[in-house]
Amino acid sequence: MDIEALWSKALEHTDIHRQRLDYLHTFSPTNLPYVLLSRSDISEGDTVVRKGVIELMQPVIIVPPDYPIFEGFDFKEDVGYSDDSIRAFLYMRGVRLPSLKYFNKTFTLDVWEMGVEEALAKVKNDLARREDTTTGLLVGPNDVWQFSLLIYVAVLVNRSIDNDIRRIMERERGA
Repeated sequence: MDIEALWSKALEHTDIHRQRLDYLHTFSPTNLPYVLLSRSDISEGDTVVRKGVIELMQPVIIVPPDYPIFEGFDFKEDVGYSDDSIRAFLYMRGVRLPSLKYFNKTFTLDVWEMGVEEALAKVKNDLARREDTTTGLLVGPNDVWQFSLLIYVAVLVNRSIDNDIRRIMERERGA
């Protein structure tokens, strides 16, 4: 599948069910824990459950030109495209991620013997019970999980822009 089709698939089929409530940190790294649920490609009716964290290094607005660094996303191994190809592709589509290091660490990769909807309800309930306001919960295609995570990051970066600008201005004024 070409990169355009992979991206389109992720855009069309990625749903963010919960996102981090707080803004991204303006002057320090931000950890974005996540749970990504996908329909199993191997066993119909099962759900692939990826739990991990994406670390954004110093997510501020004033950065060098758009040149994000991706680690732990396995683009080359899983979808056959280099990080440079991914950067160029995103840039040409107007997706601007700040020039930061995006480090993905998948802690667990499990298969649950239940459908995605049941798994989604279970994870939502668990996050609510623990009063977890930092873990993102996504549903996306298993074969383009990396793009689903980048979509999630882009949503959070976009949501944090106004806060970042305010904090940068306060810092400059010495507030």
